[in-house]
Amino acid sequence: MTDTKITLPESDIPTHFYNIAPDLPTPMPPPLHPGTKEPIGPADLAPIFPMGLITQEVSLEPWIEIPDEVRDIYRLYRPTPVFRARALEEFLDTPARIYYKSEHVSPVGSHKLNTALVQAWMNKQEGVKRLATETGAGQWGSALACACRLMGLECMVYMVRVSYDFKPYRRIMMKTYGADIVASPSTLTRAGRHILEGHPDSPGSLGIAISEAIEDAVGRDDTKYALGSVLNHVMLHQTIIGLEAKKQMEMAGDYPDILIACHGGGSNFAGLTFPFLKDKLKGDRKALRAIAAEPSSCPTLTKGPREYDFGDTAGTTPLMMMHTLGHNFIPPPVHAGGLRYHGSAPLVSHLLAAGMIEAEAYDQHTVFESAVQFARCEGTIPAPESAHAVHAAMRQALLARESGEKKTILFNLSGHGIFDMAAYESYLAGKMA
Repeated sequence: MTDTKITLPESDIPTHFYNIAPDLPTPMPPPLHPGTKEPIGPADLAPIFPMGLITQEVSLEPWIEIPDEVRDIYRLYRPTPVFRARALEEFLDTPARIYYKSEHVSPVGSHKLNTALVQAWMNKQEGVKRLATETGAGQWGSALACACRLMGLECMVYMVRVSYDFKPYRRIMMKTYGADIVASPSTLTRAGRHILEGHPDSPGSLGIAISEAIEDAVGRDDTKYALGSVLNHVMLHQTIIGLEAKKQMEMAGDYPDILIACHGGGSNFAGLTFPFLKDKLKGDRKALRAIAAEPSSCPTLTKGPREYDFGDTAGTTPLMMMHTLGHNFIPPPVHAGGLRYHGSAPLVSHLLAAGMIEAEAYDQHTVFESAVQFARCEGTIPAPESAHAVHAAMRQALLARESGEKKTILFNLSGHGIFDMAAYESYLAGKMA
C-alpha cells in the first residue's frame, strides 16, 4: 500500500530548475517596450531587475543551476512532502487516488519562498541593498520579507489595501522579518497619489501595487524590484515543486492523470505542472491533463482574451502576451486571496493557447465549502488560494466516481489558511456572498 506521507531526503533537493521555454511547441511572443512597442532587450530591464534574473528570463537553456547558498536555505523546509489524501478519498467514496504536494510547510506558509530566496540572492550578488515589491493577500510579501532578512537586504512592500485592512497578521509577519509595509494605493508614489485623487476609497489592486513598487525601485540607486509571479524566471524557480513531486510519485509507484493547482498569476500552477508537462510535450504522456483553478470573480484564463497588455495599472511594465482582464481591472474584495491579478503568466497563457492545459473558474462559496470539508478530512486548513485547487480536485474525484475510473489526481496545496480565519468565519457564519 502506498504510504500516506511520501518524503524525500535533503540530498534529493533538485540541483537545477527546469526551463520549459525550449520545449514549447511554438516560440513565445516577445515582450514589448511600453513606449516603442518594439521587442525589449536586457538593457530595458536593467533598471528594474539584476542581470542574473534578466538572463534567466530570456534563457533557452533547459536546466538552470540552483545556487548552493539557496539550496542550503531550502533545507529549512525542502523537500516538501506529498500526501495521499486517504480520508478525503473515503469521504468522497471515489475510486480516484488523490495526492497533494504540501508547500504550506515553508517558514512563511506558502510556495512563494521558493523564488523569493533566489531573487534575493541574485540581487545581493550584484550589490543591491534593498528590494521593493507588491503583495496581494500577503503570501508573496511575507516570503520576500523573510528572504531579504536571510540574505541581509532591506525590503519595502506595497500591500493591496483590502488585504492590508483585512489581514493584520500578514502585516505583522512582514514587520517581524524587518520589512517596511504600506497600504496601496499610497501617498508615497506618483502612481498611488494619482489613484487616490480619483478614488480616495480605492480597495487597491495588484496592478496598482506593482506600479508603486516599480516606481520606488526605479527612483533609487540601491533598489531593485521583485515580482512573485507571472514572469518566466519566477515560473522557473517554482519548478522545484514539480521536480520533487515527480520523484515522490515514482516512489508511490504512480503517475498523475490529472494535475491541479490554483491560478492567480501562474507561479504555483507552473511550479507543479511544468516538469510533468515536459513528458506531455515529448509525447510520452499525451493524455495528461493540467487544470488551472481560478476564481469566477477574476476569471483571467477562462474569460480574459489573450493579447498584449501591461502588467501594472500605470503602464510602466513591458507589454506581455497573456490572458488578461485589462490592466485597469479592479477585482472585487472577495476572499480569493492572491488570485486577483488581472493577467496570467505569458508561459501559462501560451500553453493554454496551445491546448496543453485547461482552466476552470469557481465561485468562492463552493470553494470554501470544499476547503472546510478538506480540513475536516485531512486536518490542514488550506489558504483561500489553495482552496480553489482543493475544490477542483474534489470535483474531478467525484467525476471519477460517476465514471468508475481509477484516476490519479495530484494537486498543489500552495499555502495554509492560518492567517485567513476572517474568511472562514464569514463562510461558517453564512455571510459569504
